[in-house]
Amino acid sequence: MKRDITRRDFLNGTRVAIGASLLSPWVEAFGTSAFQLDKDYYPPSLTGLRGSHTGSWEVMHERVAGRTWKPGKPEADYDLVVVGAGISGLSAAFHYKRKKPDARILIIDNHDDFGGHAKRNEFDVDGATRIGYGGTESIDTPSSYTEIARQTLADIGVDTSRFYEYYDQELYSDLSKAIVFDEATYGKRACVTGYGSVPWAEFAANTPMTEKAKADFVRVFTDERDYLPGMSEAERRELLTNLSYYDFLKDYAKVDQQVLEMYRRWGISFWCVGIEEIPAIQVQGYDDGGSMPGLRHTLPRVGYRGNEPYIFHFPDGNASVVRLFVRQLLPEAVPGRSMEDVVTARIDYSKLDQPDSDVAIRLSSTVVNAAHSSRGDTVDVSYVRHGDVHTVRARHCIMACYNSAIPYLCPELPEEQVEGLRYNVKVPLTYTKIAVNNWRPFAELGVSFVYYTNAFYKQVELDYPVSLGDYQFGASPDESMVLHMCHVPYFQDISGPEQWRAGRRQLLATPFETFENNVLEQLDHALGGAGFDAERDIEAITVNRWAHGYSYSPDLLWEPDWPDEASKPWVIGRQPYGHIAIANSDAGAESNTNSAMTHGYRAVEELLNA
Repeated sequence: MKRDITRRDFLNGTRVAIGASLLSPWVEAFGTSAFQLDKDYYPPSLTGLRGSHTGSWEVMHERVAGRTWKPGKPEADYDLVVVGAGISGLSAAFHYKRKKPDARILIIDNHDDFGGHAKRNEFDVDGATRIGYGGTESIDTPSSYTEIARQTLADIGVDTSRFYEYYDQELYSDLSKAIVFDEATYGKRACVTGYGSVPWAEFAANTPMTEKAKADFVRVFTDERDYLPGMSEAERRELLTNLSYYDFLKDYAKVDQQVLEMYRRWGISFWCVGIEEIPAIQVQGYDDGGSMPGLRHTLPRVGYRGNEPYIFHFPDGNASVVRLFVRQLLPEAVPGRSMEDVVTARIDYSKLDQPDSDVAIRLSSTVVNAAHSSRGDTVDVSYVRHGDVHTVRARHCIMACYNSAIPYLCPELPEEQVEGLRYNVKVPLTYTKIAVNNWRPFAELGVSFVYYTNAFYKQVELDYPVSLGDYQFGASPDESMVLHMCHVPYFQDISGPEQWRAGRRQLLATPFETFENNVLEQLDHALGGAGFDAERDIEAITVNRWAHGYSYSPDLLWEPDWPDEASKPWVIGRQPYGHIAIANSDAGAESNTNSAMTHGYRAVEELLNA
């Protein structure tokens, strides 16, 4: 439903007065002919449709469709060319530079900002800067990181122990979850608060579920029942590894269909599929809050995050980690000296790509070919920038882009490796950030998180309460806040990775207005009773659209049992080929910073030790 905004409307995500100029604030600041960006160039402040933004993906899609560009004579020589300025590519450049301090390095990226999925969103709300994360969210469970990843974080200046001071773990302690039940399933649409904080029977009584569904809902939460009696722990683990959570609830816990529909999309922002494709044992490990019922007394819980809380979060997610990498590579571009001051540092993008620097980050440039030169001891890398084709030559090349793109860019790779790379199907999703002038309605309702059983956005939640350095989180409900909403395309009639291919096509065809209209409608419905008004309270909207989002994860039901590590497609796909190595989180089949940094380091080691 399109909400009428009478006095104001949204332009590219930012609320502006009707009749204001539609052009000047959004004229793109292109770089000069020498690749150097303008002094005022600052993409984190852009709103509207970001992530895989217009201009970042079209050239690569032409390449996939069969278009080729004739490589030119190499314009420059480098020791290393990195394709992709995300965490893995920057990590690779960082380690290469440490091992070869005199090296000349060029990092090329198709986006208008560095960081890849570690995207930073900035908002100006009544003169105050509010920062949000548009992608990579947190340093998840740093104790589980590889030794090289932990050391890399320390080397760039991250001390995870400080987050125990910076993250306010008590701020939301009196707030709970709310569930918005959809009309099609439950007969009427209703927002019910108190999930997880009031007695389950009380919560169920307030829902529009049938009496049978209410009784089953209360039972699976309150009965100390083993739904797999007589089975050994090994037998339970084997069954729950090959049984979906949906089928466990339906066939073993035997709950009503309305309860199944309540949880169908519960984990979709994490796994990006419904519970009918998630092994029940994965839920048992993931659900550290006790909010997904039925398994507590069936199988002893194995902690997903061990004893570490989920608090290792910069205000912009791991975009601050990216900034710390860039500071190491190009200190003039990122002022400051600590993990605290990097949060509010104003990046000088004009210093990223200077002709006299031995490290350059070249944005808005899409690589279309990387092949060994005729002698075989160097790699020629061609890219398209603002319609022009450029070619550079490198002693070493690291492909730190998506696995699925590499076969189109590196035509020399053997077929077995190509098939390994193609196995990775990236997962589409969007992180939408909404800057509001206060979060009083959440406080009035007593909630920090609202889950929608069946809506365009799966949830809306308050931002992580983190203050560090000069950045102070809006801890009072009367202060401004960046809300987080997540949309994942869902197809009940498509299973396996094909649903992600369909979702990618759908995302790229969805206009900003669709995201915006659903923000307005869903927030007004859930929060309107507590005084929220979209026209008055929303200041700006940024939609971080990731058509190629999370890395492929092999922990869903369709994944076969690989006989050994070497036979896994992503392991075959990441093998070095001549002077080309591969670094990305896809190489570890994990969508996290640990995998990205670990494989960035591995790629450097492979090249330098060849």
